[in-house]
Amino acid sequence: MAQVTLPPWIQPLQKRDPEFVDSYMAQRERILRDGAIPAKYKILMTLIVDAIQSHPDGVANIAYRARGVGASEVEIQETVEVAYLFGGTPALVTAMNAFKTS
Repeated sequence: MAQVTLPPWIQPLQKRDPEFVDSYMAQRERILRDGAIPAKYKILMTLIVDAIQSHPDGVANIAYRARGVGASEVEIQETVEVAYLFGGTPALVTAMNAFKTS
């Protein structure tokens, strides 16, 4: 498996249980790669989930990752709108982290 950057939220576990982290990351990469559903769309789906679950840092990181696999600003905007449709105003507030510039 190619070396993948660990998300910040799981990094503290790397020293405690690197075998678990490696297993999690391998599964994550397998699930989120291109398949019947392109990776870009899978990543945008995760943005919706993080918005609805109120994970602002996750939304910002996922939006960055989505841009890295070719998601346009319009696609990210529409993803934010879908998060709002299913999660209401709290999800919209969290989803706005997709447009953080820093």
